[in-house]
Amino acid sequence: MCGINGIAFSSRSGALVDPDVLVRMRDVMTHRGPDEAGLFARGLVGLGHRRLSIVDLKTGQQPMTNEDGSLHIVFNGEIYNHADYRPELEARGHRYSTRSDTETILHLYEEHGPAVVDFLRGMFAMAIWDATEKRLFLARDRLGIKPLYYVHTADGSLFFASEIKALLAGGAVRPELNHAALPDYLANHATSDDQTLFAGVKRLLPGHTLLWRDGALTVRQYWDVPLRGPADPERPDSAWIDEWRELFRTSVKLRLMSDVPLGMFLSGGIDSSAIAGMMSRMVTEPIKTFSVAFDEREANELEYARSAARAFGTDHHEVVVSAAEFFAELPRLVWHEDEPIGHPASVPLYFVSRLAKDHVTVVLTGEGADELLGGYARYRKTLINLRLASLYGHVSSAGLRRLVRGAGERVVPPRWLQKLRRTFLWRPADVEDLYFDNFAVFPRASQQALLVDAEKERAGAFDPYAGLRSCFERRDGEGLLNRLLYTDIKTYLHELLMKQDQMSMAASIESRVPFLDHKLVEFTAALPERLKLRGGITKFVLRTSMKGAVPDEILRRPKMGFPVPIGTWFRGKHRRFVEEHLLGERAARRGLFSRSFVKTLVEEHGSGRADHSERLWSLVNLEIWQRVYLDGDTPAVRSA
Repeated sequence: MCGINGIAFSSRSGALVDPDVLVRMRDVMTHRGPDEAGLFARGLVGLGHRRLSIVDLKTGQQPMTNEDGSLHIVFNGEIYNHADYRPELEARGHRYSTRSDTETILHLYEEHGPAVVDFLRGMFAMAIWDATEKRLFLARDRLGIKPLYYVHTADGSLFFASEIKALLAGGAVRPELNHAALPDYLANHATSDDQTLFAGVKRLLPGHTLLWRDGALTVRQYWDVPLRGPADPERPDSAWIDEWRELFRTSVKLRLMSDVPLGMFLSGGIDSSAIAGMMSRMVTEPIKTFSVAFDEREANELEYARSAARAFGTDHHEVVVSAAEFFAELPRLVWHEDEPIGHPASVPLYFVSRLAKDHVTVVLTGEGADELLGGYARYRKTLINLRLASLYGHVSSAGLRRLVRGAGERVVPPRWLQKLRRTFLWRPADVEDLYFDNFAVFPRASQQALLVDAEKERAGAFDPYAGLRSCFERRDGEGLLNRLLYTDIKTYLHELLMKQDQMSMAASIESRVPFLDHKLVEFTAALPERLKLRGGITKFVLRTSMKGAVPDEILRRPKMGFPVPIGTWFRGKHRRFVEEHLLGERAARRGLFSRSFVKTLVEEHGSGRADHSERLWSLVNLEIWQRVYLDGDTPAVRSA
């Protein structure tokens, strides 16, 4: 795992690469690679690299060049099938000087050019300077496990890096809020397309390549989650399940490739327990497992992790985080995240990564299973609502919805009224209202009240679901569940993967995600929907395939999101933290939000009349982000 960066100046820019600028960009990401650093600078082009040594510890330094010096590469990630290509490449005359996966990428590029990505199984972000063709080639893995950001300037020059802070350190842009992206962030935890909250900074989307030649830019999609296609009606469910289990087993085995100590994050839920069950059969020593919880009883589920650790005989380690530690680290972790932290669970992920770093350098994690296999309750709720609406179409008419709303406000108890508002009896019976808007942090109506008129004007076309809608409509003709899963894989999952990458890299540790092996993802997309969500059973194929490998009490355990007691903290002694960040003068001067609306959120939450935990978290993190990146506040940064 590493950090990469680079600059390619266009001929019309009149500039040459300054190695000192490359070093500034590179070394602001020292946490991503504390072991070694490298640099290549030649005329208009320069590349930088920070290395966390995982494979080929002695000879895997970067930037790396090919035999004749015509190619230079910086690479972040792991290619699990790299050794499979070596015999063929050597037979074709390629001379290896290392055992690293990076060198295999170079030789595959010599054979196939930009089509090199089609051969790679793993997680990656890379840049290759091709001096012969005078082009810079960037690529990102299929699911977006590894980050890659870039700035394309007015004169055609290109800056890129693993983290946005490196682009800022290189002077690619001045840090300014991207007002057009704000509604997307407020609704969906993070932006849903190639935009970021920094004006002028884009991310290369998962499954895409970028080709730059003297200022001209071509971005191409090389992979997408495949269309499901017609399932074989004669194939029994058991055959699907057996093949899925074997692909999952292979994925876990591939991710054990390492020349350094390796472990895993264990929550005690089905996803991490399934990985532990597979790993325990593949290694001779006890697996090192790591768990995290909070002091508060409602946010401490260590007994589940301990139960799983006992079942698999792991070498188990735990950390318990206090509220004081949580809030003390928050500004620094926002700095690491580059953008506001969309999910409170990112913070304990950092603490458990820091714990793991004392024992291992690589961990496996369960990210991605929910989006592949329908693990969230919102999928089932949406399907039920839309099916009921289609059965009772007359009930969902606009007129009757008005009657239900009027009666509901008068006679339905508050607890049940909140549930009623999420149904087809209250909302129009379509995906945009019952899924996108229903589960948004700030739905459309709330954003209209939250944003001041001037900010609405700055934001421009007000459509917080444009990115989600584009993905959903791309899958027209598939089953509804598969369309929802596809949308979340392309949007919501991306933010979770950035959380996973940046919080683990803040502790200089590599995380690997077996559920997101692209061959497993492709096969899962072809599964009949009944093997993902069957009645009230989520992730059916996973639960069924793990029988005998994972204890029954874990297989039967319902989905439980990682508990962070934000709601309790924001009502208690940390309410002042919220008020200072949201109602103080600094926030007011920004001119983004209605102070009266925000004050109502704070007061309703503080009194217990409503639970605005998610909304307050979103606003607090946005304010911290603006203080760190726009105002220049400097949080304490740990040395690597």
